[in-house]
Amino acid sequence: MNKWIQKVDAPRLEELKSENRSSINIGDTVRVGVQIREGDRTRVQNYQGTVIRQHNNGVNSTITVRRIFQGIGIERIFPLYSRAIVKIEVLAQGKVRRAKLNFLRNKKGKAARLKAKS
Repeated sequence: MNKWIQKVDAPRLEELKSENRSSINIGDTVRVGVQIREGDRTRVQNYQGTVIRQHNNGVNSTITVRRIFQGIGIERIFPLYSRAIVKIEVLAQGKVRRAKLNFLRNKKGKAARLKAKS
């Protein structure tokens, strides 16, 4: 069954990979532009934070972005190849040694920062 899904997803994945969304790594500070529909209007809302998880599954790949808003940590999962994602900008790259940064959930203030990749 998995082979059939891969056959169907392959052309769409090649088309979407040309948008260079695969250059996102764990620990990067990103700004994700999400298209929001309000009634009959649409607008782009930016969500800026640190990538703490990445799930690679072809067309169904996702990233989890964490940000601090008014002292509370907020995480949001974005499908990488969704039509609602207008753009993803990498603002800074963090120096990390882990595949998932779940330990950042327990850190507060300056302890939650990542070193910059040099």
